[in-house]
Parts: sequence; C-alpha cells; structure tokens
Amino acid sequence: MDLLSLNSLLFFLFLLGFCAGNSVLPPGPMDVVLGKNLTIKITVTKNPGDIVIWNFNDGKNQNNIATLRPDNTVNVGDAYKTRGVSVDPNTGSLTVTSLKKEDSGDYSVTLLQSAATVTGDVLVRVLVPVSNVVIKSDLFEAIEYNSTVVLTCSSSGSYLTFTWTNGTTPIVSDGKRLTVVDTPPSTDGGSSKLTITGVLRSDLVGPITCTAKNTMEQATSPPFNLTVYYGPDDVTISPLKPSDYITSSSDFNLTCAAPSSSPPATFTWYHNKDEIKASGPVLTLKTIEAQGFGKNYADYTCRAQNAKTLRAVASPAVRFSVMEPISDAKISGPTGILIAGNSSANVSCQATSGNVTQISWIKDGTPLSENSRIMFSSDKSSLFISVLQKEDNGNYVCKLRNSVSEKEASYKMAVSFGPEPFKVEGKDEVKISTEVVLICSPPSTPPANITWKLNGTLLNVKTNKLVIENALYKDSGTYTCEAFNPVTGKTTTSTHTLSVKEEIIEGLSDGAIAGIVIACLVAVGACLALFFYCRQKVPVRPSAKQAIRLESPY
Repeated sequence: MDLLSLNSLLFFLFLLGFCAGNSVLPPGPMDVVLGKNLTIKITVTKNPGDIVIWNFNDGKNQNNIATLRPDNTVNVGDAYKTRGVSVDPNTGSLTVTSLKKEDSGDYSVTLLQSAATVTGDVLVRVLVPVSNVVIKSDLFEAIEYNSTVVLTCSSSGSYLTFTWTNGTTPIVSDGKRLTVVDTPPSTDGGSSKLTITGVLRSDLVGPITCTAKNTMEQATSPPFNLTVYYGPDDVTISPLKPSDYITSSSDFNLTCAAPSSSPPATFTWYHNKDEIKASGPVLTLKTIEAQGFGKNYADYTCRAQNAKTLRAVASPAVRFSVMEPISDAKISGPTGILIAGNSSANVSCQATSGNVTQISWIKDGTPLSENSRIMFSSDKSSLFISVLQKEDNGNYVCKLRNSVSEKEASYKMAVSFGPEPFKVEGKDEVKISTEVVLICSPPSTPPANITWKLNGTLLNVKTNKLVIENALYKDSGTYTCEAFNPVTGKTTTSTHTLSVKEEIIEGLSDGAIAGIVIACLVAVGACLALFFYCRQKVPVRPSAKQAIRLESPY
C-alpha cells in the first residue's frame, strides 16, 4: 500500500473513530512547565496491530503529531520532525520533549482497533516557570499606629496564586486593617498587594515572605523587612533597690533600659531634679562622684526618648548614698620552714585603706577562737600560735568588714611533722608461689622517703608498697620499712616477719597423716633388717694366701 492510500485509510478510520466518541485520555487540563517533557498516556489497552493517531489543535490550526502504524513504525508529522516526538509501541503513549509556550492547546488521539475506534482529547497548558518573586514597599520606614503600609509581591509565571507569611504565620485578610488583593491569573506573570492600615510593630516583625505558585511549582521571595518605629512603652532602672550605702570608687553603676523602643531610646539622667551630665543607658559611680553627687541620700532617675516617635518615658527612682570602702586586705605569716613541736607562728592581717570595724579569723572553713596555744591581739589584727602541732596545717583566712564592704585574705600554713610511728601491713604467713604485698604508710609531711630491707639487706624498692609476685622460701624473714623525712630529719622504722611455707595437702585428717608417717618408718625398718639378714647368709671366700696355706702340708 502506498503512502497516499495509507493516509486516506487513516483519515477514514479517524472519522469513523471520532464518531465513536469514547475518551481514552486522562482528564485535563494537564499542566507542564516550559522546557520540560510532556507524556500523555492512553487509559485503555492497546493491542498489537492497533493504529494510534495523535493530533494537536492550538485553536487555529490542527496538525498531525505522529501516527503509530500496525508494524509499530512511527510517522512523525512535518511540524514535529525536529521536536523529539515518540510514541510508545506497547501503550501508544505520546511524548513530546522540550515544550514551548505555543505547545499549549488540545491534544487528541484516535485508537483504531479491529473491533472499535475510540478517541479522546485533553487540554495541555504549558506554564511559564515561577521566578523573580519580589516584595516592594511604598514606604521605606513606618511609625507605629500612624502609618499605612502597602506591600506589592510580583512574580513571573503562569496561572499564579499568592500567599503571604509573617515568619511562619500566614497573613490573612481581615477586611479592615489587613487586606490582600491578587491580580487575575494569566499566562504570564501576576502580583498581589498587601495593605496594612495603622501598622503595628508585630505586623512586620518578619521576615515577611510572599509565595507565588501554580499547579506545577512555586517560589518564595527573599525575606523582606520594613522598619517600624515604636515606643518606648516602659523604662526600667537597675538595680531598682540597691544597698543604702554604695562603696566609693567601686564599679557600681545604674542601668536604664527601654527594651520596647525602636530606634533605641536616648537617655537623660537626674539627681533628684538636677540633670546629670551623662549620656547613654549607663550611669557610673565615677560620673556621680566626679560631679559632687552621692554624699547624701538622693533619688536617681532616667528618662528615655525616641527620636522617631517623639515619645518620652521616665523610670522609677532609686535612692542611696556613697561611702568609702576597705580597699584591700593583706595577710602575712611565717615564710620559713615550720616544724611541729619546735616552731611558733605569728599571722597578721591589715587593710590597705578604709576603716575596719570588724575582724574575724577562719581556719579551713571553721571560725578560730583562742585556746591555750592560740592568742589574738587586742584588735584581732594578728594571731599567735605558741607551739605548732601538725593539726595547725591548713588555710587561714582573715575577713575585714565595715558597713559598705568586706575584704578577705588567706595564708596557707604548712607544718612539717613525722614520720610518726606506723605498722607494716601484710600477711604473716603465705604459701609458696603466691603473691605477697606489704604496705608501709607512715604519717608524714612532707611525705617520707621509703626504703625496704630483708634481714638487714637493702632491697631495691623505694615506694610504700613492696610486692613479691611468686614467694619463695628465701623470701622468708624480717622485712624492715624505714621512713625518713628530709625536713624534720626524723627517721622511723617498722618491721614485719614473713614466713613462706610448703603447700599442705588438703583433705587428709591428722590421723591419716600420722598413719602415713608410721607406715613409712616401718617400711624403712623392714628394709634394713632384710639387708643385715642377707649379709649373714652369704659365705666368706678365703683369700689367695689362705687358700695356698690350706693346700700345703707344710
């Protein structure tokens, strides 16, 4: 059959199938992004030998896209020969690659089967990609309660809808303060307008974003922020209740804050009703004293002003007076070596400046009091320990106080003592091949130097623990631990006797063991008796001379 005859037959069958009118395509419209591929699937089964004809109508002209013949060859229409068109020989589905805007329109299929002819069509919309989503404002800045703000979101794309978001919260039109108006959907681009009347600071905390979308994709604008000036609503001052007396020349300061203010508020300070020459939210004690304030009780306040909203709010008042403090405490004590039983110690504590009204002494966290060895001076600025003992080791703290300040200093006293009498710890008896551990722990400060001896012979062990992994008989004897304190010059020793014994067979009673010993003795005696008996029975052979003498008659 020539090409002309085939085309005539296909046209006839197309007309016949069209009359059948049974849809074989999914419902439309089918949306595809510009530049992407389009695949339209047939919803009925295609049999081998069926003819599939695909056509396109843009509202003005109808063109043949492709025809699948009974031999599964595809005849592509002239307008689509360079478009990358294919028809699946098994299903009859159509694929068109790299869609263009002009590919929007009606796509129809005719399926010529042996028993029937069915047709279908579907509307395909080629959508311009959603892109270039931006927000613009009619104002660069706004004043809370006073300004009306209009934000416009525009985007490229087809058949767009818009949503607005403040942070993560959707912005919904209330028909009063907030209104949202979108342009009608079109094939190319769109916009949405958000109007906020009497703007509040919370309306644009943001970031504000706008999302444009169609059925295929969506895009969100870059975060948008619009400055809304507001406040101050309230002003705080801290500390609100300071001590009645403030330490002179200390780092004390007053801080004024207006957190609910944009832009940040500026501050003016007052002593009673007199303005203090100071700027910023912090008023230092140095500034107060430099201007001659603080000697008497007085009220201190600050006032916060917003240069944009022109609002001003005053803080509560705080009241105090300034006094001179104790500047520092210094403690001094012995710097040489202190030995228990031989040395004494004097520890003194003084203030660099300031009036001290109370002195207290503490040792290792416990208050000190006088006793037979510890005495304080009349003003308690020093303490004397007549004869030091090891218990005097520790940390000594003196605390100096007045009504506005407290200072303290510490002194670490190190008293050398020992080594004191001690005992070597360990087992007295062990079985052979077992481990032996002897421990020598003499009380001593600083720690004593340790040497070990066995039966007077020096061992190569310098630690307080002597370990014998597998004890032998030779390890029995007297062990001596010698402790020497190089500071006190004192040496103390302790001895320990160790006996290493043969392992005893377990499981036999004393009687059984005695029986075994007696049996062994009896066996030995029997052997000796047999030996002597045998010697008596053996004849004594004469020597050579005796034999000659017996044979000669002379």
